[in-house]
Amino acid sequence: MKTVAIIQARVGSERLPGKVLLDLEGMSVLARVVSRARGMKRADELVVATSTASADDRIADECTRLGVYCFRGNEHDVLDRYTGAARETSADACVRITADCPLLDPGVSDSIVQRFHEATGGADYVSNKIPQSFPRGLDTEVFTRDALERAWRDARLPYERAHVTPYLYNHPELFRLISVTSGVDRADWRWTIDTPEDLGFVREVYRRLRDRTDFTWLDVVDIVESDPALMLLNRHVRQKEVELG
Repeated sequence: MKTVAIIQARVGSERLPGKVLLDLEGMSVLARVVSRARGMKRADELVVATSTASADDRIADECTRLGVYCFRGNEHDVLDRYTGAARETSADACVRITADCPLLDPGVSDSIVQRFHEATGGADYVSNKIPQSFPRGLDTEVFTRDALERAWRDARLPYERAHVTPYLYNHPELFRLISVTSGVDRADWRWTIDTPEDLGFVREVYRRLRDRTDFTWLDVVDIVESDPALMLLNRHVRQKEVELG
């Protein structure tokens, strides 16, 4: 079964325009995410899925510089874009990652993929975000190509098209769903980048990592717990909710 990690990336962002191309300690945010995702051992291929909008030419250029394949598709129908990327790469299973999560832990992502492949009776969708217990920014979703194709065919609501996976996890009667939790609830910790405050937090974490490339999410936990004031940098930021309609 060919497993393809697909990184969702676009320049457009309401709260922090161009966030995935902003500097993060000498590299773009996208470059950091690509570097972290390349550390996965259970993904056979890596692709960045961006849109055909001219603004996202910058994403394509950055992918060329990074030596990672870039698939371009529908700007607003991200489900269609993801499906196109899966088809283009002949994926049997897809690993969904977003380009605003530069603290992604490839070990955590690999554990989700492993759970997917080893599920007794099989699985259509496995993730560590339904419910959320890991810090936001470690989110990894793994799903079959068949499940993705069914969502592409049957999903009708705008939010289902814009966010790729709601049709899957909102229909447990159709899909075999598995949740992976961390054991300790840190769902209110924000390690993703949506706002300037989020970027400030992640930049400070990277400064304290001192150019380490092999860090795990538990190393970041240690950094935060040794200086709880770090969490105050973005603790007030509210996660943008998926619109249900």
